[in-house]
Formats: sequence, C-alpha cells, structure tokens
Amino acid sequence: MTPRVILHADMDAFYASVEQRDRPELRGLALVVGGKPPRGVVAAASYEARRFGIRSAMPSVEALRRCPELVFLPGDMAKYSRESKRIFAIFARYSPDVEPLSLDEAFIDVTHCLRALGDAPPLEIARRLKADVLRETGLCVSVGIGPVKMIAKIASDASKPDGLLEVQPGDVRSFLAPLPIGRLWGVGPVTEAALLRAGLATVGALAQLDVSDLARRAARVGGGCTPVALERLWRLARGEDARGVEPDREARSYGEENTFAEDVHDLRTLGDAIGQHAEAVARRLRKDQVAGTVVRLKVKSTERLATPGKYRQYSRQESLPEATDDGATIARTARALLARGDLPLPVRLIGVAVAGIRPRAASMGEQMSIFAPPRARELNRALDTITARFGTGAVRRGTGGADKASPTLGVKRGE
Repeated sequence: MTPRVILHADMDAFYASVEQRDRPELRGLALVVGGKPPRGVVAAASYEARRFGIRSAMPSVEALRRCPELVFLPGDMAKYSRESKRIFAIFARYSPDVEPLSLDEAFIDVTHCLRALGDAPPLEIARRLKADVLRETGLCVSVGIGPVKMIAKIASDASKPDGLLEVQPGDVRSFLAPLPIGRLWGVGPVTEAALLRAGLATVGALAQLDVSDLARRAARVGGGCTPVALERLWRLARGEDARGVEPDREARSYGEENTFAEDVHDLRTLGDAIGQHAEAVARRLRKDQVAGTVVRLKVKSTERLATPGKYRQYSRQESLPEATDDGATIARTARALLARGDLPLPVRLIGVAVAGIRPRAASMGEQMSIFAPPRARELNRALDTITARFGTGAVRRGTGGADKASPTLGVKRGE
C-alpha cells in the first residue's frame, strides 16, 4: 500500500503577521493582537513577542509584565477572514482534499495529486506551496509532511517559523520517540500527569510497551485512562493513525465571547452581552447559509484556579426543536440558560455559541420551518443589509453592547 502524503500548512503568527505586513512601522516590534490589560487576552503574538514567552490565550496583563514595550492591536477579523480565503484558494490548487482546522491552518492530502503536480517529490511540492503563499499574500507558512495527520502537524510545529520538515514513513518511530508524551493527540493535562506518574514520560516509552501489557498498564496509569484509551494512544505513539483528511468537514460551532472590563454583578448587563453575541453568531450563520440546533452558554467566574491566569469556567447548552439562524431565538435560549441560576456572580467572561450545524436548505421540507417566522426573517435580512453597508455597530437589537477582549471568529473544527 502506497503511504499517504499529507501536508500540514500552518500560517506563522497569522493575525500579527497580517498587521505587520500591512503596517511597516510595526515590523520588528513585539506586538499582540488581542484585548488590552487588565482584562484582555492575547489572540496572537508576533515572533518578536514570543521571545518574551508571550503566547496566545495568555492574559494581556501577564504579557505586558513580560514585555513592558508590548504593542497591543484590537484586531480585524473581517480582514483576517479575507486573507484566509486567499490562502485556502492557494491550498486548493495543490489538492481538492483540504481539511480546514481554523482560519490559518489546514491538512492537505496530495497523495492522489502527485502525478498532476509533475511527479515532484513531496518536499518540492511543499516548497512550491510556501513560495506561492509568500508571493501572493506576503505571509509565511510553515509546512510539515508526513504519512499521517498527526506526524504532519507535529512536523510543522517543530519547524516554525517559516519552516519545512518532512518525516519519511520509515522515520516515524524515531521522530516520535524522544517527544514528550504530551505531544500526542488526545493527551491533555490530566492524562499527561497520569502517564508521567506511570513512568511514561516520552512517546517512545509508550510505543515500546507490548500490546498485551496495555490493560495492566492502564490500571496503573489511572486518571480515567481506560485500556481502550491507552491502546489508542499506544497506536498513535507508533505512528499508526487511520484518520484521513476530511475536505468536507463542517464547522462544529459558531461562537462569540467577551471578557468584561470590570467584573459584572447584574443579570441585565449579562443579558445585554448575550444579545449582542447572539446577533453576531446569527449573522455569520446566515452569511454561511447554515443553521444550528444547539445553543451553548459559556460563563467564566472570578474564581482563580491554581494555574496562573486561569479562572473557573461553566457551560450549559440547550437543544432546539428546529435549527435556527435567528439572533432573537439564540439570545432567548441563552438567557434562559443563564436564568436557571447556580452560576456564580460576579462574572468575568460570557459567551454564546451555536452547534449542531447543518446546511440552511437541508431539505425542501425544512426550509420554511428551520428559521424564524416571516416577520423575523424580514427583520434579519434588513439587519444584515445595514450591517453589510455600515458595519456591525450601525444597528443592534436591545440595549448595551459587549466589547471583546480579543477578536473571535469561533468557527471551530476538530483535529
């Protein structure tokens, strides 16, 4: 069986790089895209900022402590989305099998396109792709090449910035062996700690286990790591991953959230923020001609956890009887989730997301039922028209607003 050839293309410091490209005065500076202190969060950090240990999802106050000269930019998701479309159009020239993971990251399976690409070796194909992206967008992309998705992704991560690394099928085990166990897909902090306690600190240590020993080892590992789960990780540690590139994978959820400038104690302010987020999510659902059947509410309290910069988070969700792209319906459902009580006040962050995504015209029988009543549909069309012409702040339902701590698009896909 011919090994697959999978590329993992990941734009370097995407948001920050776009800003530095468009504003020459920012080149060479340590900058982040995200909200300012004291309540902001880093969405992206330039490589100049990363030298100070600054990374995405870090509280902006911590980033500023590490680099007092740090430049903060609010970000422009509409611009980043436009750039993403240009980049993915380049990816599509190399293969129809492109699986987006985010705005700036994708798997590209070129296994069946090698002949069409002139029988060039994978390394040369990746060089061409990198050159095309740089020439047409002025941005750098790192590319990893491997016979399975996980290997390609780890290779691109290891080669950043502006990197290119190929792992041949015969080199997979030796490439993975020295890596820390946390690099395996599916190994989060809890599982990693359990594996470390069991003496499995590296990927190679897990890969060397005998398959007949896995059940006994799983009992020793504990931490919820069942024999089935440990065997899955064992196979990944050996470079065995049957998952292919899924070019038609749809978004799992659309979401918007914000961190408040000050802790919020009253439900009215929270309800206003929910309304604004619901409308933003609904606009994007309508733009992409999809709808969702699940509404999720995310709340972050002011209770600090042991990890610096982390706060306790709560989430709830409600399934809808019909799919919707209507902001009023989404807001009403999210507010009802908030009104259930048992969520601690004050609140630091609140977010709204819609999951269960499906095409808007999933079937002719659904077209009249999955959306809002006719008057609401007319209002939504009017709101979309005004927003398209004058911007998102031109008109909004209800009162109040919600400033974001960092730019969020929140179209999430799995690995």
